[in-house]
Amino acid sequence: MADVQHRLTAVIPGAPVDVDGEFGPATRAALEAFQRLRGLRVDGICGPQTWNTLVEAGFRLGDRFLYRRTPMLRGDDVAELQQRLCSLGFDTGRVDGIFGDATVGALGEFQRNAGLPVDGIVGGATLHELLRLEPRYDQLQLVSAVRARAALRDAPPTLRGRHLAVGESGGLGSVTGALRRRLTLNGTRVTELHHPDDTVQAKEANELEVDVFVGLRLNPDVSACRTSFWSGTHDDSPGGRRLAELVQSTVPEALGVADGGVHGMALPILRETRMPAVLIEVGPASAVVEHAPALAAALSHALGRWADASWE
Repeated sequence: MADVQHRLTAVIPGAPVDVDGEFGPATRAALEAFQRLRGLRVDGICGPQTWNTLVEAGFRLGDRFLYRRTPMLRGDDVAELQQRLCSLGFDTGRVDGIFGDATVGALGEFQRNAGLPVDGIVGGATLHELLRLEPRYDQLQLVSAVRARAALRDAPPTLRGRHLAVGESGGLGSVTGALRRRLTLNGTRVTELHHPDDTVQAKEANELEVDVFVGLRLNPDVSACRTSFWSGTHDDSPGGRRLAELVQSTVPEALGVADGGVHGMALPILRETRMPAVLIEVGPASAVVEHAPALAAALSHALGRWADASWE
């Protein structure tokens, strides 16, 4: 617990915590503040995802060598590298703090342009060159954001011929099936994903190279619908945000439940997918079962509006 407290005070300077090793009200409040800041579920519990994010938050660019490996390196130092590269016009894809293939490619292009050995490693010479260009850091719009909007603008204004992944992790198979059947009739290719692990679902969607991902999760403890999209500390998904807004404008009414709002989150299913994605959490189960056809129809309508949206 002392390690958690030390990491919290390092990320949130001045945050009050309890005596070393004691998990009391002050430590819980600091943990909830951190979860809120990082787009995690705010429960005051230092579970695996919160702990991993705390560890990631402790890295600063230059603390360690950065390179492509399996499992991929993650951390705030990776996010800063991505942001610096994108601000200079080298597209890493989403600024998500994950050192993947797109980041390797952008880093290699930067090294080539800077006259450095192209090894895909952030070592001393590459870091020095990145820091030397710091005066330009805040003056350029991130190329990743520009290209994300361009991709949305240039996509066909219809779902016909496009590939959608719809994922659920238990209890909503009837809804995903109904949505698949409805969209398929309109010429959309739909793949259902049912693995219980969100990270696996994200990997499957990426390997399929789908155009959009819709995640459905049953929350039996609420009578509401809330929709989340990817939003990190440096970046967010404009396509995911717009789809979340459209979903939230139709689904609560179709289910007859409360409007839980639209939320920018950094949950694994949103962070790790490489395309516009939303996570829709609905409950109770009785409302979902009773209104499954209406839910599928509302989702289909929201997706159609999303495809037809103007991205200018």
